Amino acid sequence: MPLNTYPALDETDSRILNALQEDGRISTAELARRINLSASSTAERLRRLTEGGVIRGFRAVVDPEAVGLPILAIVRLRYPSGYYKPFYDLMENLPQVTEAHHVTGEDCFILKVHAASMAELERTNAKLATLGAVSTSVVYSTPVEHRAIVPPVST
Repeated sequence: MPLNTYPALDETDSRILNALQEDGRISTAELARRINLSASSTAERLRRLTEGGVIRGFRAVVDPEAVGLPILAIVRLRYPSGYYKPFYDLMENLPQVTEAHHVTGEDCFILKVHAASMAELERTNAKLATLGAVSTSVVYSTPVEHRAIVPPVST
């Protein structure tokens, strides 16, 4: 059984994915024009990419600062147990955590945290510290954000 069960991608699929990552609200007709394909063929490819799990969804990208969350931190959590239910329960009640990655190495989880203030970040870290050792890095700037995924193309 192959590890990758996603549909094979060709150059046209790659152009579709690139255009959608630039503008997820583009109409099928405009997308078809950009990739030089008929609207029906484009719609069929979109359906195949979505049903195949390549396209997982569409969402708005919100500027955290514009909604009152100017502080971004990367928090590393060393979780001393293989029993993760307390971690998942806490994640359900910590909206400040916008991403959580289970990783290899000394840390167990790497979290992306948005906070309204340093005091809120401190309170969030205190809650996380109930699970294990916490190490926090406040982000000065983000030189690369939301870079498009460029899939390898089948030949």
